[in-house]
Amino acid sequence: MILEATDIRKKYGTLEVLKGVSLSVKKGEIVSLVGPSGAGKSTLLHIIGTLDKPDAGKVNIECREIVMNNDKSLAAFRNKSIGFIFQFHHLLPEFTALENICIPAFIGGVSKTVAEKKAAELLEVMKLGHRTHHKPSELSGGEQQRVAVARALINSPALVMADEPSGNLDTNNARDLHKLFFELRTQLNQTFIIVTHNEELAGMADRTIHMKDGMMV
Repeated sequence: MILEATDIRKKYGTLEVLKGVSLSVKKGEIVSLVGPSGAGKSTLLHIIGTLDKPDAGKVNIECREIVMNNDKSLAAFRNKSIGFIFQFHHLLPEFTALENICIPAFIGGVSKTVAEKKAAELLEVMKLGHRTHHKPSELSGGEQQRVAVARALINSPALVMADEPSGNLDTNNARDLHKLFFELRTQLNQTFIIVTHNEELAGMADRTIHMKDGMMV
């Protein structure tokens, strides 16, 4: 298993958001998390992705237990091993597509030459080679989100966490993005955990996990 999360619990004040959730994911698997708003899906994703800390429970990624109390080492691990895709692309407007993709690699200490070569290769995979030097304002919504996907992949992460990745796209762009995830799984053996309300995307996944009231149902 590339991921094993065991008995994850989380409270915010008196509100119990996660009530002992466990999840295992194999390498190359695409898993969707679905359920009503407030079910705990995004909280679970953020804890697995080390963006938030559980009150109890364990997270193991690539057979390594993630220690949540050392912020510096946690940030370095997150940069190298986890890619993130959000509903809104969060691209930096002053940078080109290539430069935006390179940012996590630069943070990880990768040289400019190596990072730009990998970013250019990913742009080709995303069918955006002709958009290398365009800034986000010059790209369509679908193109912006594909750049964000490439940015998530630049450090060859063990896991990609996607939180409503097609929630801000029209039907055609959403469908293209969904197909892209499966192409990336085939090409790169990439593992995805996707929080989504999109029934089409959830139905395409290898497994769909339903959550309600902080538990898996």
